[in-house]
Amino acid sequence: MPKLVVVYLSTSGNTKAMADAIVEGAQSRNIEAKAMNFNEARIEELKYADAIAIGSSTFYYKMLPPMEKFIESLEKAKIKAKFGAAFGSYGWSGEAPVMIAEKMRKLGIEVIDPVLRIQYQPVEKDLDECKRLGKDIAVKLKKKDTSPGSEPKRKAAAVSVQEVRMGEGGH
Repeated sequence: MPKLVVVYLSTSGNTKAMADAIVEGAQSRNIEAKAMNFNEARIEELKYADAIAIGSSTFYYKMLPPMEKFIESLEKAKIKAKFGAAFGSYGWSGEAPVMIAEKMRKLGIEVIDPVLRIQYQPVEKDLDECKRLGKDIAVKLKKKDTSPGSEPKRKAAAVSVQEVRMGEGGH
């Protein structure tokens, strides 16, 4: 069975909520999926993942430094995931998911575009977008799983960037 690992760094629980919803979406399509804080993530487990989704809050226009170091450790470990996704919550600027996607591409991972960014605390419609991302990843995993060595004929539907009203909490 194809496997998705979702790794996140969440300062206020908002990016964690996104990660959990991504996992829920993938599992609804019968994909083995697991969310874990970057501190819990083990390189060996990530080496055997078919897809990786990475999320971080944005802090001072960047991804959080521990997440940046974590992604650098993936490069050193020569992670071979076929594709992935970048996501995160933010309060003002929201650059972290874009930076994560760039770093994932440098690792040779095909990243689903556009990245998923949610301002402040995700509400139900935002969590539905996260679930959809999980489902899109599952579709790609199943296509790659059923036709080894060949590219899928159609790309998974892109997940749109969602904005949440101002004043609904931190990131």
